[in-house]
Amino acid sequence: MKANILIVDDEANTLASLSRAFRLAGHEATVCDNAVRAMELAMAESFDLILSDVVMPRRDGLALLEDLKSNGIVAPVVMMSGQAHIEMAVRATRLGAFDFLEKPLSTDKLLVTLENVLKLRRLEAENTDLRGRIGKHSMVWSCDAMRRVMAQVERVAASETRVCIYGETGTGKELVARTLHERSPRCGGPFITLNCAAVPAELIESELFGHEKGSFTGATQRHTGKFEQAHHGTLFLDEIGDMPQTMQAKLLRVLEEQEVERIGSSKPTKVDVRVIVATHCNLERAVEAGTFRRDLYHRVVVFPLQLPPLRDRREDVQILVEHFVRQISVQNGWKPIAFTPEAVGALQQYGWPGNLRELRNTVERLLLLAVDAVQLADVDMALPVARAKSASLHGKEGSGPLSLRVQAFERAEVLAELDRHQRHVSNAARALGLERSHLYKKCQQLGIDLRHLDQTEGS
Repeated sequence: MKANILIVDDEANTLASLSRAFRLAGHEATVCDNAVRAMELAMAESFDLILSDVVMPRRDGLALLEDLKSNGIVAPVVMMSGQAHIEMAVRATRLGAFDFLEKPLSTDKLLVTLENVLKLRRLEAENTDLRGRIGKHSMVWSCDAMRRVMAQVERVAASETRVCIYGETGTGKELVARTLHERSPRCGGPFITLNCAAVPAELIESELFGHEKGSFTGATQRHTGKFEQAHHGTLFLDEIGDMPQTMQAKLLRVLEEQEVERIGSSKPTKVDVRVIVATHCNLERAVEAGTFRRDLYHRVVVFPLQLPPLRDRREDVQILVEHFVRQISVQNGWKPIAFTPEAVGALQQYGWPGNLRELRNTVERLLLLAVDAVQLADVDMALPVARAKSASLHGKEGSGPLSLRVQAFERAEVLAELDRHQRHVSNAARALGLERSHLYKKCQQLGIDLRHLDQTEGS
């Protein structure tokens, strides 16, 4: 892996020899002869390693180390000195130094130290990735529709091409994006995600680009944005169709220039990031409607991927159920329970407006309801609204006056739309063609409690 290194030393010969050694090994090296300038460079650019001398005029390396840590610089720092002693090494370690090297430096030892730094960062990225996978399903499929999708994934994964993943909520767009990352040359780098619909409009710029300490009320410390976090890796922007138009223009600039500017800073930071986006809406229609920038559309929709909803891959329901049973049982320490053919058949007939996410949640509910095996009666209990809705749609006999049947149908539709949009009231209202206030009134009439939804909508 090619590394970007900052070398800080007041001796010109040391800077020349160290930078030459790193460049011969295939890395990039930036040199600097004082701590003040080093701090400016570290704030403006992401480095994989900062190598600093301790004894320097005006401001020494230990003071630089303190400044780096207090300003949220995450790059590992290796200290070096020709006047090393135990107290100095101990202090450097307590301040957060990755290692302490004694001059004169051995080129071999220097490269081993760099390799250890890169190895540690890879392990940290893998651990973060594994933590992010807990509770999520793997790619499980057998139908022709998904076979075609995965063939496209294999074709585009190894390139730097920007991919736009289309699909309804819960179809596995993030999982496909993660698969693209893992099968790309960037697989050793971080995979960072941001749901554009889940972040309030006034905070999304800080989330994407970061901010400096004191740049606005509440900015008590420097924050590294998603683009910098994804340096040398992949940034997945989910629900990009919901990004505010003011942010669309700023995102376009970053994609064109490959550099970001933190809020409160006037100095751009170079980033090396592959961007993958996803949306449940039709971006072409959004462009025609004027809610999505045409120039940004052509930047992010280079290679479109369309994920089929679960209702169009019913033959996959059985293997997905088996997969979820194994996964949920392991996570909870439960004994796996089988599903009868009748139970699986009922699950295959359901429309799954929430797609894979809804299926997984239903399987977990069924494992709690069942005793020895999941029966058809358990499915009826787990999906009562869905069964009633299905009967209504197929013209089966109901009970009670027409007004009550209409009310039951409306309630089922609203609940299904809320599930489809992960309980996001504004998105559900938009999909139903209602004003947000109108949806609230309708839910009050139908006996749907939205109070807990309203508290979490922007989270």
